[in-house]
Amino acid sequence: MLNHAAWVTHDVESTAAFYTKIMGMELASTIYDDKVPSTGDSFPYFHIFFRMQDGSTIAFFEAPGLPDRPESTHPAYEVFDHLALQAADRGDVDRWLAWLRENDIEVIGPIDHKGFVYSIYFHDPNGIRLEITTPLDPEWNRHTEQGEIDLAKWCGTKKKAQAEGRDVAEALLELIREERKRYGHS
Repeated sequence: MLNHAAWVTHDVESTAAFYTKIMGMELASTIYDDKVPSTGDSFPYFHIFFRMQDGSTIAFFEAPGLPDRPESTHPAYEVFDHLALQAADRGDVDRWLAWLRENDIEVIGPIDHKGFVYSIYFHDPNGIRLEITTPLDPEWNRHTEQGEIDLAKWCGTKKKAQAEGRDVAEALLELIREERKRYGHS
């Protein structure tokens, strides 16, 4: 099970308010010190953990004087890097959508991901993209055999394109188009 995932915050107070008051998580633990135990780096930091319903936690570190996060070099980083939190069902996702909007948080969605999951997206005060989602396919995380087939196709297509000196992105787009035709997806 997930113990915790951690990020940097430049404002632990607003982060704590967001995760306790908006997201309904409990402040689980805190640590502060003048030296990072795992590396020996010598600077003051505050480490805060928030407990989710299943007992797992998300955490943040604040250290004075940290520079702002570097600008993203590609929009995919802004979209793909995110934390997805599971809701009970579609109605629960819709209740989160209403709650977040009532609290003036900009939300994208809801989005039905082709019968796979139903999700909304928003950002915390640190700019971390969050998703609240519910599976629409009860077996969504048990498609191992198909996953292995898909992984082999993707990696094989990349390697073949590289060996032939072809544009890898274009080769992968061709793979996606072929698969859509094969399965009748638009």
